[in-house]
Amino acid sequence: MANLRTPLFDWHVAHKARMVPFGGWDMPVQYTSVIDEHTAVRSGAGMFDVSHMGRLSFGGAGALDLIQMVWTNNAATMKEMQVRYGLICKEDGGTLDDVLVYRWSYGWAMVVNASNRDKIVAWLKKQMGPLDVQLQDQTLDTAMLAVQGPKAIDFCAGMFDADPSKLKYYFALPTRYKGSNCVVSRTGYTGEDGLEIMIKNELAVELADELLARGVVPAGLGARDTLRLEAAMPLYGHELNESMNPVQAGLSWAVKMEKEDFIGRQALCDAIQNSGKQPQRIGLELEGKRAAREGCQIQAIEGSPIGTVTSGSYVPTLEKSIAMGYVQPSFAHAGASLIVDIRGTLTAAKVVDLPFYKRAK
Repeated sequence: MANLRTPLFDWHVAHKARMVPFGGWDMPVQYTSVIDEHTAVRSGAGMFDVSHMGRLSFGGAGALDLIQMVWTNNAATMKEMQVRYGLICKEDGGTLDDVLVYRWSYGWAMVVNASNRDKIVAWLKKQMGPLDVQLQDQTLDTAMLAVQGPKAIDFCAGMFDADPSKLKYYFALPTRYKGSNCVVSRTGYTGEDGLEIMIKNELAVELADELLARGVVPAGLGARDTLRLEAAMPLYGHELNESMNPVQAGLSWAVKMEKEDFIGRQALCDAIQNSGKQPQRIGLELEGKRAAREGCQIQAIEGSPIGTVTSGSYVPTLEKSIAMGYVQPSFAHAGASLIVDIRGTLTAAKVVDLPFYKRAK
């Protein structure tokens, strides 16, 4: 089956992007170089096509009940126009996806990972039962662009009817672009400030062209991955999967035990009580410039295997080789000296606190 294409596919090709399959879509991995695009986001502003992310909307009297049932965070305490991160888990606590939930005055929305969209839609429909919920998958009818970087808000000044600089972090704003309805949220996946813009398909190219003309640099999946790695943001399929729970991943802050029952609650309660017995997500700084890739074995100093790398790269901002992975809890403390087997080369590494990079406020 052919991969899906975003409304910006031809735009990416025209701007000389190298296209690769990702999560069932054809997506740009880079335009010039990962280092240039990464640096543009850290120093100015970069633009990512994130139209492949699943965009779901919820209406009906039972929408809040459904979200509360399937989601680890607490939607009931969200303010209008607020955006909040949380996870969707199975009964055993394994992670089906990590998602953003949006609260509107008229309903709810959810952004899910591209590769999990069909799975999550099916899961939501299964859990819905007799609840009065209208669930719409709007992914193919809309585009989504992310503008990320310390100058992102300045570059977007005057583009929309409303002023996005007035938005608080993790809040959204229904507004208009070129007379057409759109939603702008102050969210992102790079560790920088910035906006994510949901817009009609037919305006996607015009929006991308205007951002480019304003000085925003197009960036692909390669830079997106090194940026989120520096910011220690987990990626589904790497740091998160159906056999890993949010507690192990260091995401207990997004699991609200005080709210009413939700799917996976008991398993996650057990995971919190037994957190010293399960592999835990850590950050690693490695000696030298060689990148530790997913699947590389992590060893104790004496050579016994204690875990596995889930993501790793040499990163431009820090000019270091860094990685995330899971290790036995007794080795998960900052300062611990470990070894990573990089394709047969044993490389010294030390455990460091996450995130690796934090932007200046």
